[in-house]
Amino acid sequence: MRFTSFDDLLAKGKALISKGPLALIFVEDEVEINTTLRHHVDLGFDQVIAFMPKSFKMAYDVSEDVIRVDCEHTSGQPMIDMVNKVAKHAPGVWLYYCFNAEYLLFPFCETRTIGEMLAFHTEERRSSMLTYVVDLYADDLREHQNAVSIENALLDKTGYYALGRQDPDNHDHPKDRQLNFYGGLRWRFEEHIPQVRRKIDRISIFKATEEVEMRPDFTLTDEEMNTFSCQWHNNLTASVCSFRTAKALKTNPGSTFDIPSFKWHNSVPFEWHSRQLLDLGLMEPGQWF
Repeated sequence: MRFTSFDDLLAKGKALISKGPLALIFVEDEVEINTTLRHHVDLGFDQVIAFMPKSFKMAYDVSEDVIRVDCEHTSGQPMIDMVNKVAKHAPGVWLYYCFNAEYLLFPFCETRTIGEMLAFHTEERRSSMLTYVVDLYADDLREHQNAVSIENALLDKTGYYALGRQDPDNHDHPKDRQLNFYGGLRWRFEEHIPQVRRKIDRISIFKATEEVEMRPDFTLTDEEMNTFSCQWHNNLTASVCSFRTAKALKTNPGSTFDIPSFKWHNSVPFEWHSRQLLDLGLMEPGQWF
């Protein structure tokens, strides 16, 4: 199914976004469009919606399972606005968003669906889920000049850390259970990354409401929904495994010539399995076994 614009989706496709979980995939360029969409279809989302420029191509088999929305601006504030508008039109529906060349993995995703995970998360009285954006990068930048390689992807096995978010008034506040997370390529090549974009945490999954909106830093206007845990115990977290930072660093003229390789002594092959991310501490199952 294809819609000619975002407004066309809201006008004619409201029934399609009234049941979730929904995956909203924002396609910024033509890199790994089909693998991104297939991956999220396989996770069990009720609908996968791809927002992408009209000129971009999609494989026929993918088009059978994905709703396509023609859209020329799919990053920055236009992307934030579209997520918020979908949320207002689909209250109570679980939403997930990411960009092309990004792949959601959650605990036990090889044998359990996204719906099963979110059913458990709902029973924990949680309406959002913290995700870590884990940088992936090609092992050989001479062979893969845009730093993207599904077959030969690496990630950092260490170098991640967190800093607390301060409540300036020292009140008992949800910020006590919020952290800013750092690491990966944004940490190792921070001289090329603006400070406001160095965090690797996102609230990538949340239950839509008419009142709560997503902000440009991928947090929500309800501070409780930005927490990594409830008041009683730690909750599920997930990872968005992403080539986006590596791709940007290698295609940006201001940084590409300073980076002959992303490999370092803490690089390891990415196994495309949730167990690796659990072992590295890049997601946790909480009370879900």
